[in-house]
Amino acid sequence: MPTANSFASKEVVTAALLVIGSKILSGRTKDQNIGYIAEYLTAVDIDLKEVRVVGNEERAIVDALNALRHRCTYVFTTGGIGPTHADITADCVAKAFGVPIDSDPRALAILHEWVETTGAEMNEARLRMTRIPKGADLILNRVSGAPGFWIGNVIVLAGVPSIMQAMLDEVAPKLNIGVRMLSETVRADAREGDIGMQLNEIAKANPAVAIGSYPFFDPQHGPNTNVVLRAHDAHKLAQAKCAIEEMLERVRRAQSRR
Repeated sequence: MPTANSFASKEVVTAALLVIGSKILSGRTKDQNIGYIAEYLTAVDIDLKEVRVVGNEERAIVDALNALRHRCTYVFTTGGIGPTHADITADCVAKAFGVPIDSDPRALAILHEWVETTGAEMNEARLRMTRIPKGADLILNRVSGAPGFWIGNVIVLAGVPSIMQAMLDEVAPKLNIGVRMLSETVRADAREGDIGMQLNEIAKANPAVAIGSYPFFDPQHGPNTNVVLRAHDAHKLAQAKCAIEEMLERVRRAQSRR
């Protein structure tokens, strides 16, 4: 996985993830891609703003694509680019962009080479995977041959985790990388319910800092809470952290007087 220091940019870069697959919604397939992509994008300082899951339905896919691609720097999709009749992602992307779709000579050459190398059969199902929207760039698939593609700000990846990961590695060097997201963690030594209102007030006073509370159980001291702060601005992050530490000290003094 690339690191944040591998790239440089001065703008905040955002992303959305559209997970496509009726099998995901039915529970027959357990998604393994959301967490991986979220961590991957965080590592290269891209803010993942939204994740949607839709079935293999044209209208749902097209509507989601058109909504997300106008709000975020990038939209990543996973699933629906395989060889079956239910794999309609490529057609839906073409429809969302208003461009034709047909068998792409570049994708066809890649798949022919893969077939010759592996001894597989070039059949109608595999030929479906060479259909690419006009104007799209291909994303190489070093695992199973059939490529993904990139059109506009939409990056179309496979749903199979190993293939998706390989494709993501292919596109990562071409992404515009954002301002580094800084993070601090403060151990509260207090229950979440005892500091929730105070954290809410601090969050309101520090809108540029994302503040989250994460309860956990300490085997020695019982219920506890980690407060995690995230921001692009180091000064604003430090201010919010200081406010939280001062609040926690007040809470401790109040509890010690009881």
